[in-house]
Amino acid sequence: MSTDHFKGKTAVKHVAEAQARGIIAAAEIHGTEIPGSISSATDAARQTVILLLLSQTLLAYWNILPKQILASLFLLSFGWLIWMAGRSAWLGWARLERLHRILEEERWEIEHNREQEREELQALYEAKGFQGKLLDDVMDVLMADGDRLLKIMIEEELGLSLEVDEHPLKQSLGAACGTILAASLVLLFYYFWSTNGLYLASMAAILVSSGLSAHFQGNRLISTIIWNLGLNFLAVASMYFLLTFFHDLGLIQ
Repeated sequence: MSTDHFKGKTAVKHVAEAQARGIIAAAEIHGTEIPGSISSATDAARQTVILLLLSQTLLAYWNILPKQILASLFLLSFGWLIWMAGRSAWLGWARLERLHRILEEERWEIEHNREQEREELQALYEAKGFQGKLLDDVMDVLMADGDRLLKIMIEEELGLSLEVDEHPLKQSLGAACGTILAASLVLLFYYFWSTNGLYLASMAAILVSSGLSAHFQGNRLISTIIWNLGLNFLAVASMYFLLTFFHDLGLIQ
């Protein structure tokens, strides 16, 4: 059965397209940061480490004095802290704004196309195995309460959760904490043990942040750690070899 609301499609096809839109809506528009203060903290920690590693490699290659490198890394960390905290808050607000727009669109559809919304919901629950009188009873109960129906359509049709996103300021605080902890560890180790300390602290920060990220996101621990360590090593090594190559060409001194 198709209607104008479904634009010539069946209820099942309409639901499939709505779920695809939900997946897109849940994706980041300017970054890949996962919602949540812990995810913000671990992501910020890893990014801080690679930033300091690349910066130290560049400064050391130009024979900058260790004290000057330490001061430069400290100043860079301070600016990076403001950027990461602000970026995390902005991404959080952007997610909430998109969710609010989707809620308003779905609320309008429920108010103006209630029968078609029932068809969509029925298609969803038929796919779950509900049939006959049980299906009709479930539909009657869900359709009786507008607020509950809105929540069900958002979660079931679009695949979005209304209770996942934390407050943007909490996510911003998580990013700030991750940045401060990672930067403090790296700078302290560099102060006491120079370059070796910086590499040791960086590896420790990546191990801890990757482990926490894998745990809370349900990913495989070893794979997550190996990928993050490998990418950091590849980034630093690539920049070092490019510096050497440009030096041989006479492009830098």
